[in-house]
Amino acid sequence: MKLKEFTVREFRSIWDSGPIALDDQTTCLVGKNEAGKTALLTALYRTNPIIAADAVFDETYDYPKREVEDYRFEVENGDRDEAVVVECLYELEDDDIEAVTSALGPKVLKDKNFTRKTYYGKAESRFWLTVDEAAARKHLADNPALPDELKDTLKGAADWDSFTAALDAAEATQTVNTLKELVAKVRKNGLGHYVFNSLIWPRAPKFLYFDEYYQMKGQANLNALITREDGKTLEDSDYPLLGLINLARLDHRQLVATKNTTELKNKLEGAGNYLTKRIVKYWSQNQHIKMEFDVRDAKPEDPEDMRQGINVWGEVYDTVHWAHTPLGTRSRGFVWFFSFLAWYEDIKRQQQNVILLLDEPGLSLHGRAQADLLAYFEAELSTHQLIYTTHSPFMIAPTKFERVRIVQDLGIDAKEQLPKDQDGTKVLTNVFDATDDSLFPLQGALGYEIQQTLFIGPNALVVEGPADMLYIRAVSTELEREGRTGLSEEWVITPVGGSGKVPAFVALLAPQKGVNVATLLDIQNSDRAQIEDLYKKKLLKKKQVTTYAEFAGTGEADVEDMFERDFYVNLVNAEFAKQLKAPIKPAALNAKEPRILRAVEAHLAGHPLKSGAFGHYRPARYFSEHIAALWPQLSDATKDRFEAAFKHLNALLK
Repeated sequence: MKLKEFTVREFRSIWDSGPIALDDQTTCLVGKNEAGKTALLTALYRTNPIIAADAVFDETYDYPKREVEDYRFEVENGDRDEAVVVECLYELEDDDIEAVTSALGPKVLKDKNFTRKTYYGKAESRFWLTVDEAAARKHLADNPALPDELKDTLKGAADWDSFTAALDAAEATQTVNTLKELVAKVRKNGLGHYVFNSLIWPRAPKFLYFDEYYQMKGQANLNALITREDGKTLEDSDYPLLGLINLARLDHRQLVATKNTTELKNKLEGAGNYLTKRIVKYWSQNQHIKMEFDVRDAKPEDPEDMRQGINVWGEVYDTVHWAHTPLGTRSRGFVWFFSFLAWYEDIKRQQQNVILLLDEPGLSLHGRAQADLLAYFEAELSTHQLIYTTHSPFMIAPTKFERVRIVQDLGIDAKEQLPKDQDGTKVLTNVFDATDDSLFPLQGALGYEIQQTLFIGPNALVVEGPADMLYIRAVSTELEREGRTGLSEEWVITPVGGSGKVPAFVALLAPQKGVNVATLLDIQNSDRAQIEDLYKKKLLKKKQVTTYAEFAGTGEADVEDMFERDFYVNLVNAEFAKQLKAPIKPAALNAKEPRILRAVEAHLAGHPLKSGAFGHYRPARYFSEHIAALWPQLSDATKDRFEAAFKHLNALLK
């Protein structure tokens, strides 16, 4: 059974959210603080909560405050209907339909969708489900164990009263008695009520809501925990702790009564090992941790509520620092992740049918740890529907924007009170209706994805600027047309905007999982130490740090030095023809300057352009635009130099 859509009305900050269509697997509600994301999840949770006592909507606390008394007065006077707080549209899956049709026939359901509306009060709800009563009676009458004469009489029954009268008049066989019991249930409140409450709703998924208040403390008095459990007064933090104990395959009631120290130690050690494997799989922030448990008699100076009976302590052992720390004192991000993992894994182990509602998951996690959490969602939660809220760009999967719903409340920024149809929390699927603040997390996620995919790929070739990219692409294309080796398409050429930015960019990029980085850089003596540090500091391997000098055969070189000097001077003359007072002659350049680009700049310092300034990008653009005409003028030595560079780089591909 899937939840396809829900609408929240007249609840806290919400007058009418509008219909919220849900993805079959994951739906992400994105919005700024105070937009009403928590209110949406809270309202939905209370319609069928995993903790039954939470199924309450209280007008005093939950109806929008500014009109709660008006609402009560109008309902009491019959001027309006009671508010439908949450309206849910569910879709039955094949196994749900089979549960109904196996009992009442294949035609009893007219629609595989049904609606359930929840009102103010305790577990106040109504359902809308269309059934075919005649089809149900016909199916029941077709029971092969019934006599033919009774079958004919039952098929002719116009209603359930007539159907029952025919059964009462028949011989009381086991089949007849069983059928009479079923029909009595149907007649009590009607066929639709029976189908919904006996066959469909017991199969409906419960809502498991999790936010920061459910984070475990990591320690508890077992006697008090058992008392709260028996009295059904568990605290929020008890649920993940019980999940943790169950997940560790321990029985907290047996721990209180254990009489064998060795057996207890073995159980605790096994529990720690089991949890360590589960945690480390998705916790990339620190791989040097080990979960451990300890159960001891209470001591007089233990925490105030743990001074009698038996206490359980959850600890994290750091194998690098050789230190134990209480679970509850670890980083908030770790405690959140661990608490959710413990509770959910226990739910999964029990094979409970749930829809997960996560409010701001991973809010305290590092950006990369939030990516770990998204990976966990995809890998481990795929058997359940998941609805979560966030305002973090790192909690939005940029390749799955179709799962995003935008939550906003225009009223919080308005100077005056808005009309009800515009006020309060609204959920949007059309980004054109969203405010800048509402769109910001999506812009962040999209910007990061563009940065990762437009100029960065699994194989990133770092160059200094766009001129390098133009030369490399143009020459590579022409070499391949001649049947020679060009730069592989698997390389994503990544201009970083100058030599000074290369170290920082490589330092950010190289540690990324699955990213293969190489460089093809200009080099001059003043930059040599900085470039060599790329491999000396072990950011890259030495063979991945390449410069044009290695192929130009000089100590210093820019990309322009891959060409013959005469050819590059002709490029400059052609591109700057209207700005040069006279064409530059190769012989006029300083022959002692090893880098042609610097020689041209020095010449133009003494012979300024008539207008504008020289820049090395424009000759590169001219070369790219006129490559067909210029290619025959390139020397074989130039082609050989580029081909040697491309062969070297292609050999570095993963």
